Amino acid sequence: MATKINNVMKLSLPSGVMSTSWLESKGLSRTEQSKYVKSGWLVRMATGVYRFSNETPTLYGALASYKEQMGGCYRIGASSALELHGYTHYVAVGTPSSHIFTPADHRLPKWMSSYDWKRTLWEFSTKVFDGSIGVTTVEYEGLSLQVSTPELAIMECLLLAPEYYQLMDVYYLMEMLTTLRDELVTSLLEQCSSFKVKRLFLYMAEKSKHSWFKRLDLSNITLGSGPRSFGKGGVKDAKYNLIIPKELADYE
Repeated sequence: MATKINNVMKLSLPSGVMSTSWLESKGLSRTEQSKYVKSGWLVRMATGVYRFSNETPTLYGALASYKEQMGGCYRIGASSALELHGYTHYVAVGTPSSHIFTPADHRLPKWMSSYDWKRTLWEFSTKVFDGSIGVTTVEYEGLSLQVSTPELAIMECLLLAPEYYQLMDVYYLMEMLTTLRDELVTSLLEQCSSFKVKRLFLYMAEKSKHSWFKRLDLSNITLGSGPRSFGKGGVKDAKYNLIIPKELADYE
């Protein structure tokens, strides 16, 4: 038994989990899996999902396992993606959190969304971006993770503002994004179906005076009509028809 389980350990992802079908593919029958649980090698986290008794799985390890073993679809997005890309200005106070985007017809399984990962898991499903562009693979602690590119991640922050992010905090992140790819930004803006996101993005990018902003092709980007307000007592930006918080409007 020890030899079999040690072979599985070598093949498993670090800080990951294991599905019943994956264990079967590695030579452990369902009967043997139950025996390993009884003998203390494995712990059943949920029906059809296991972890090693001497390891603590992480959310990112579980996500990598979910994709590799169960065909799951997800991307780590918004500020969580920017952190994985090395942009660490936005640091939440208290319990760390992760923002995960999934298709409407492929939400995270209950065992993942309800498990205590020692971090808050925020799951979002949106049609504003379809995930066909702006997603990349990031290697993190031995895991291959699906992560929004910085270009998509900052737009996701704006999509979730002001409920999950203060606009001022998003602008601080925008200031750091000096190397965004103008062609990808243009494609994402063309795909984006939220006038709020597009207007705020262009306002912040122009205000930040990034060189890539001047190279954007805005000929096929529609911004809708009517004002968008983000708080009482704000300052109107006529170009993008926005009511911006005074703190952001006055910031230099």
